[in-house]
Amino acid sequence: MLYDRAPENGIVVAEDVMVPMADGVRLATDVYRPALPDGSATPGRFPVILTRTSYDKSNPVMQVEPVARFFTKRGYVTVVQDLRGRGKSEGHGQYFHVANVREGLDGADTIAWIAAQPWSDGRVGMVGSSHSGIVQNVAAFHRPPALKALWVDVCPTSAFDWEARTGGAQALQMFAALFLHGWDVPEIQGDAEAKRRIEEGVENMRTLLTQGPWKTGESPLTVVPNLEQILMRYQNNGIKDAWWMQEVLEHKAYFDRFADIPCVVSSGWFDPFSADVAGQYVTLSKRLKSPQRLILGPWGHAGMRAGGTASIEVDFGGGADWGYRVFNSERLRWFDRWLKDMPTRVEDDAPVHYFEMGGGSGKRTRRGHFAHGGIWRDDTAWPPTGMMPTPYYLAANRVLSTTPADASPIAWTHDPDHPVPTVGGAVAGFLEWVKVPEGMDAAYISPRARMRTVVPDGPMHQKERPDLVGCRAPYPLLADRPDVLVFQTEPLREDVAIAGPIEARIWVASSAVDTDVTVKLLDVAPPTETEPEGFHMLLCDSIRRARFRNGYDKEELLKPGEVVEFVVELPPVANRFKKGHRIRVDIASSNFPRFDINPGTGEPLGRHTKKIKATNTLHIDKTHPSRIVLPVMKG
Repeated sequence: MLYDRAPENGIVVAEDVMVPMADGVRLATDVYRPALPDGSATPGRFPVILTRTSYDKSNPVMQVEPVARFFTKRGYVTVVQDLRGRGKSEGHGQYFHVANVREGLDGADTIAWIAAQPWSDGRVGMVGSSHSGIVQNVAAFHRPPALKALWVDVCPTSAFDWEARTGGAQALQMFAALFLHGWDVPEIQGDAEAKRRIEEGVENMRTLLTQGPWKTGESPLTVVPNLEQILMRYQNNGIKDAWWMQEVLEHKAYFDRFADIPCVVSSGWFDPFSADVAGQYVTLSKRLKSPQRLILGPWGHAGMRAGGTASIEVDFGGGADWGYRVFNSERLRWFDRWLKDMPTRVEDDAPVHYFEMGGGSGKRTRRGHFAHGGIWRDDTAWPPTGMMPTPYYLAANRVLSTTPADASPIAWTHDPDHPVPTVGGAVAGFLEWVKVPEGMDAAYISPRARMRTVVPDGPMHQKERPDLVGCRAPYPLLADRPDVLVFQTEPLREDVAIAGPIEARIWVASSAVDTDVTVKLLDVAPPTETEPEGFHMLLCDSIRRARFRNGYDKEELLKPGEVVEFVVELPPVANRFKKGHRIRVDIASSNFPRFDINPGTGEPLGRHTKKIKATNTLHIDKTHPSRIVLPVMKG
């Protein structure tokens, strides 16, 4: 049964309260207070729910209905604030996407201001997803005394590891995301030409993605110099230097400063930040005395809030359907305990609540989704108790085996002009705008109503199709491409369950001085009448760039022909491979547009002048035991 309390209050709102920060910049803030039947504010002091956003504090779908109105009706004051340089806040030109140096200080200043108000009882909890999760973490680094509890959802804790770069490659999701932030920056409101350039860019995102690398002054983001500056950082700066190590970009380096307060972190297997979220839980649960919780579901970056049982092409059953109905019930139960001292028994919950995908019928649902199924599991730790790291070796005849291999090398050609296309996956903010139909006035269609994903954020059957970037007729299975090496087990004789982080160690030689190794893990369902090809379900993927194979503090180009090891960290996942299914691993050198394409020339990042094909050779012998280590659950 869902936890909730009947709404007991009306609401009165004070809009655009300008809250001063320590440096004098004022941030626009809406304050929602419980109200009496006559519309006046209910006297007394209340605990406060705070959310700080870069996506417009007055957005009814993201801020007002699910946060402000929900919590205020249940006896909280809710405070919603535009970040510095966003919305109606001051600080124009000081907004740098997620690299805002004063973010933690602004959060702490805001919490101190709240605690001093006559309607506040001095206890503040924070909520928010994605960027609104980042601002929670960095506020907690400054330990404002009034901050008492958090719920941090789908939050990247390292822009270098999983948000803007991954494995040394550029994660192009943040290229697309910058346009969403550029469209509504205050600096260009009223500048029709600047708005037009951003709009044309986001309408032609698929084309823009193929036109990199970008130079300063050449991208549509030129009209917002602070955001173009960030694009250049994301694209060109592959060394993990002091800029990347700022507290707002590299939370994990500052968790020793985190306030000792109750905190829930949540994410999904198809959210690009699942590894970050799980890592935050592991670190804080060891360091802090206050209760910490981890929730990992079968969702993408917005899936838990969006609701429904399906993600893109796959259905996970009724347990996957959260939406705000369940999400707010759980958040209310959390904050009622820590801000209102109500006996909601959250202390009795298992610290780890994760969704094990798999076990479904494999048939098509009434809405046409592949029924993969799944169940929730509880545990006292992450990775779960009983997890055993188990190597699966890439072996002869494209077999994936638990026995070490001793087979001949296998070569493939990476063609940067025909990369392996991204067919679903863990991405965020990878959006474009649909062009306004001819004859229709764009003024009557909001930008958000025109958004659609360039790369679907979730699991898909791994087959090319006309609507995805980089796909070409005759639209083959990715397994049939000559530049994808497929290794899979025989049909399983019994179920195999995995839950936890994954690492691949792949030995490769290249004809080029720089190349990439990409790794994908799939659950392959057998062919049936409704699935004549079977269903090749992507579970997770990642990448490692050769020049960063030995770390991110320096670049080391390859010696052509030399065999080297690529260590590829994949995000965590929990999945039950059913009896009769196969466990599959795909090896390639591109995954576009999820990641930028390696030109193979070894030129400086983001400044290459040409592209070359690379012949890459996978080694799978006793001296070079290429393998993936899976978190197999025993018993």
